Amino acid sequence: MAITNYQLPITNYQLPITNYQLPITNYQLPITNYQTIMNFIESFKMAGQTLLANKTRSSLTMIGMIVGNASVIAMIGIGEGAQNFVGGQVKSLGTNVLIVRAGVPNASRSSIRNAPQTLIVEDGKAIASQVPSVQGVSAELNSSELVRYGNKNVSSLIFGTIPEFLTVRNFEMAKGRFLTELDVRQNNQVVILGSELAEKLFANTNPLGEQVRVKNVSMKVIGVFAEKGTSFGTNYDNSAVVPIATMANRIVGRKSPYGLAVTSLFISIQDESKMDAAQFQVENLLRLRHKITTEDDFTVRNQKDLMATMGSISGALTLMLTAVASISLLVGGIGIMNIMLVSVSERTQEIGLRKAIGASQHDILFQFIIEAVILSAAGGIVGTCVGVGGILLVGNFTPLQAGISPVAIALAVSVSGGVGLFFGVIPARQAAKLDPIAALRSA
Repeated sequence: MAITNYQLPITNYQLPITNYQLPITNYQLPITNYQTIMNFIESFKMAGQTLLANKTRSSLTMIGMIVGNASVIAMIGIGEGAQNFVGGQVKSLGTNVLIVRAGVPNASRSSIRNAPQTLIVEDGKAIASQVPSVQGVSAELNSSELVRYGNKNVSSLIFGTIPEFLTVRNFEMAKGRFLTELDVRQNNQVVILGSELAEKLFANTNPLGEQVRVKNVSMKVIGVFAEKGTSFGTNYDNSAVVPIATMANRIVGRKSPYGLAVTSLFISIQDESKMDAAQFQVENLLRLRHKITTEDDFTVRNQKDLMATMGSISGALTLMLTAVASISLLVGGIGIMNIMLVSVSERTQEIGLRKAIGASQHDILFQFIIEAVILSAAGGIVGTCVGVGGILLVGNFTPLQAGISPVAIALAVSVSGGVGLFFGVIPARQAAKLDPIAALRSA
């Protein structure tokens, strides 16, 4: 009995030995991760060496990705610049501005020009006094005329208007003064020149106080505008402003049985949130004043709606052009797949030797996929540089202030890498499945 009981501690003594092996098993995990990292680095090195050994072929393969990325980035940047350009032109007129033009809605320019001009200065005064949200109203009568000084003749757009024009239309004076109520009431023969028009007529001399002729009517220069720029085809720097009564009576000779006829009314609203309500009130007021029961004899345009419409149009065009440019990414991916398939057929002996000495299908697959991704990613990076350079050139030599979008760059590079990965899988799988004996025999 004593001998049997003495063996019990020996059996129990083995328990710690079994438990002691657990840390050894757990210790294997970092070694496995380390080997994976080293295999990746080795595959990356081999892929890079293979691509550098065929520089010409690798460079030609990347052209498709370069063109695709450059096109996508450039199109997105130029589209953004176009949207900014359109927005800037609308803002130069004022986003809180309603434009009322004489003539029936949805008519051609010629029919509007020949239609009875029932829009008058008194309509603008009524709008300014009876619509609560209106900040100011500028009445305008426009015509293209010849401006002369000495032996210099310049064709220019002439605005016949009232003192409110300066604030409603966001113009600024560089020299002299603007029109006053007295100038309008007395039909004074005075004119304010745009900066470009003043430069063409007077060069480096001071135009203030000089006499110019607008359609054979002598006018005194009382001011010069600061640079305004061009908006929707109208060069405001090559324009001039005269009192509206002088314009109607002495230059265009426009008569109306209702009062002093005008081409358009520009109405500034106190707050953009009140634009729709103000437009509704203006339309109703004009219908009452003109005694309209059927079709309107005027057209009201909302600058805010115009900016939204132009923005959506330019956005749609940008999306369309970007989609067309993205096709080259697909073409570049097909080119990568084609070259990688050729590479597999050329490197059959290499693949057979590597598999014969122990390389697994995973190793072969991984190497060819890395080669495809390197080609596409490198093409994406070079294409990004080309696209950014194109955007900078467009910004320097055109009015479009094209923007460089980091999101577009990241998207283009990641898409090009994904395209390389997608189109590189088929050649990589073909290489990985090669039988080493058949590969060596065919070589």
